[in-house]
Amino acid sequence: MAKKSKGNRIQIILECTEHKASGQPGTSRYVTQKNRKNTPDRLEIKKYNPILKKYTIHKEIK
Repeated sequence: MAKKSKGNRIQIILECTEHKASGQPGTSRYVTQKNRKNTPDRLEIKKYNPILKKYTIHKEIK
């Protein structure tokens, strides 16, 4: 069997910044992957927030 190497791809969680500030219950989170070699900084992506019903900025939390 082939060994699984510890590659450069890691799993991250993106959380909505506007939803946190609004004080509404619940959170909008997405799970995705990133290459830690190409993007060592925390990731920020515009994603859809179904509770606020609009596109907002989601920042990496882990």
